[in-house]
Amino acid sequence: MQPPAQHRFGGRPGSRPRTHTAIEVIVFGERALLLVAGLLLVAAAVYDVLVSVIVPRPVPGRYRVTNLLVRLTWRFWRGIGLRVDPRKREAMLGGYAPVMIIGLLVVWVVLLTVGYGIVLWALREQIQPQPRGLGSAIYLSGISLLTIGYGDIVPAGPAARLVVVAEAGTGLGTVALVISMLFSLFANFQRRESRVITLDATAGAPPSGVILLERARELEMPELLDRTFEEWRLWSAEVLESHLAYPMLSYFRSSHDNESWISALGAVLDAATLVLTTIEGERPGPAKLIYKVGCHLVEDLSHFFGFPHDHVTGVERFEFDEVHRRLAAAGYRPRPADAAWKDFARARAEYAAPLNEMARYWAIPPAQWIGDRSYLPHSAGWPHD
Repeated sequence: MQPPAQHRFGGRPGSRPRTHTAIEVIVFGERALLLVAGLLLVAAAVYDVLVSVIVPRPVPGRYRVTNLLVRLTWRFWRGIGLRVDPRKREAMLGGYAPVMIIGLLVVWVVLLTVGYGIVLWALREQIQPQPRGLGSAIYLSGISLLTIGYGDIVPAGPAARLVVVAEAGTGLGTVALVISMLFSLFANFQRRESRVITLDATAGAPPSGVILLERARELEMPELLDRTFEEWRLWSAEVLESHLAYPMLSYFRSSHDNESWISALGAVLDAATLVLTTIEGERPGPAKLIYKVGCHLVEDLSHFFGFPHDHVTGVERFEFDEVHRRLAAAGYRPRPADAAWKDFARARAEYAAPLNEMARYWAIPPAQWIGDRSYLPHSAGWPHD
């Protein structure tokens, strides 16, 4: 007499074969891994969107999607830009930030689509008709994220329906947040650049702190320096807050030739430093305030982007002596050159190295004492002479 069939598999009467149980465990483990992988992709995308758009302060995260993408693509884009015709360089480099904004939106949408698609593939038994492959699940995810919904493939089970509803809400929310970010970016960009453009009339293009001081005497406007320092003190505070909240703003370049917010800041800080260390008889109060806030801006941004903080002056003694003579010729009362040089070198060392590293990283047009000084497009006279 043959034993019962279930005894041939080593089971007790009424129990399922062990081989069937092992297969079920393997299938369950596969589904669990798919769910975890999909949810991790969705979480990474949602977290990156929230941090990039909503959180109003810098959030550590070297391996965040945005940080990785910007760090890799900017080096490539900058390398190409530095090799093109200098007359086309600014247009080439200036296209990076707008393209990257669109690129970030595409990357977020792709991550969400693939992540939710993997989750739906793990729940494929709750989809009608049942997907034959991962591609069909990603297709359902895409039309759900974009709220198209052709109806050729639909969720039938409760878990799949919940995933599709959550995905549709995530897609709408992501697009809405990106649109709001665009408004904030361009509003902050316009406020930043309006002050840079007005500096052109008094500090030249590219801007120079020495020209700013000379221009104040030439125009017989003693209040010009105080007003400029006060305006740029407020400007520095606004730029610090906006560029830490939206680091992508740092990659937006000026639409005008030979201008940059980095070189403009450097020119104002140089003028303030000369007033504090080299010139006698000027009111030091406004210069002290812009010096402190401007150094704060340079320090915080350089820390965020990981730039070095070496304490170097960035100016040779013979260059300072030439400026010393120009200030005297403009009608100022400069201090003795040796004493003034020591104070100037110490004060400028607080911001010179990180500011020059920022200028190098963003490949800004060269200016006096800022960036690549081997070539200056304009003379030291009036702008555009």
